[in-house]
This record gives sequence, C-alpha cells and structure tokens, in this order.
Amino acid sequence: MARRKKVQKQEEETLVDVVGKVETLQDYVEQNSSKVLSIIGLFVLIVGGFLAYQFMYKAPRNAEAMNMLSKAQLQFEKDSFALALDNPGGGSKGFLDIIDEYSGTNAANLANFYAGISYLNLGSFDVAADYLNDYSPKDDITPAQKYAALGDAYAELGEKDKAISNYKKATTTSTNGFVTPINLLKLGMYLQSNGDAEGAKQAFAKIKSDYPKSSVYDEAEKYLIRAGN
Repeated sequence: MARRKKVQKQEEETLVDVVGKVETLQDYVEQNSSKVLSIIGLFVLIVGGFLAYQFMYKAPRNAEAMNMLSKAQLQFEKDSFALALDNPGGGSKGFLDIIDEYSGTNAANLANFYAGISYLNLGSFDVAADYLNDYSPKDDITPAQKYAALGDAYAELGEKDKAISNYKKATTTSTNGFVTPINLLKLGMYLQSNGDAEGAKQAFAKIKSDYPKSSVYDEAEKYLIRAGN
C-alpha cells in the first residue's frame, strides 16, 4: 500500500511538472509570437525551396540528360567512342556536354564513367583516369568496372602501384560471379608480368577455388599449371 501511494505521489508530481512546462511554453509563444512565426515561416521556406529544387528543377533536368545519355550510349555500344563523346547524332549531346551542362545530375555522373571508358578505348589514358576518378558508383556492378578500367589506364601509363591498387579494388569492391574472376585474372596477369609470381598465383588460385563456373576458369588453371601448381 505504501509503495502504491509513493508511486501515485511521484506520478502526481510528474504531472504537475509537465503542466508547468507546458504553461511556460505557452507563455513564451504568446510573448514571442512574431519570433516563433518567423522561425516557422523560415522552416517552411527552406523545406519548400528544397522540394521545389528537387522536383521542379533537378528531376526534370536529370530526365532530360538521361534521354540524351541513352543516345550517346547507342554510339558507345557500337564502339563509336569519339561520336559518343562529342556528337552522337540527332541533335543530342555527347558524354562531354552532358557532364558540363548537367553537372550534379545522375546522368552527368554516369557520363563520367562512359567518358572514361571511351577515352581508354581511344588511347587517351590520362584523360580516361581523370573521368573515371570523377565517377561515383551508385550500384553493385560499376564500382568493379571503374577500378578495373582505372587499373588498365594506369598500367598503360606505367604507373605500376596505382595499377595494382585499382586492380585489387576491382576484385574486392563488389563480388560478382562474372566480373570478379575476370578482374582476378587481370590482376594475376599484371602481377606476373611485373615479377610478383606469388601474388599472381594467389589471384589465379582464387578463381579456381571460388569461381569454378567462371568463363576464365580454364585460363586461370593454365597459368597455375605453368607456375607449378
């Protein structure tokens, strides 16, 4: 009984305290109504401005850029890399113009990836690396493709450490039964050509142990046999 009375007393004290705080808040609002309304108005203005930017400016802009990107991609898929970069046809913009004119959109970000791969195929390896580094992957596949392409670019530029670092990232950033073993093979071959026989064997062995159904399984096994494993 005594415990129940104690709890009841605590509840009553808490209720009085809450009521007192509510009354204090009401007094503050009444005394500073113009200030409170200004704060609320500012908040509404900020939220409204953000939503307007997102849905009335950024979203339509991205949709427009995505439409142009799809036309440049058609040239890319036909290995017409120069046209994809600058003049895909039909009055549409290439990857480079999309990057410059639609900065901040998902389309411009993705155009950096395609521009990097295009320049890689055109032999402009330093420019390819610049565009690939500007690309921020937002899916599960392109991170590995980005790092593999950067590895290729730095390998061609003779920057051994950067090439190896990016090839390794390509094998660990995202694991995929198709892409990962290909990148492991690429890593192993590059390590082998640069005198790291043990590192190369580890890459080939991982393909054999982890990706037995890979399209590069037989090739990896050949490299292991040649290495005496």
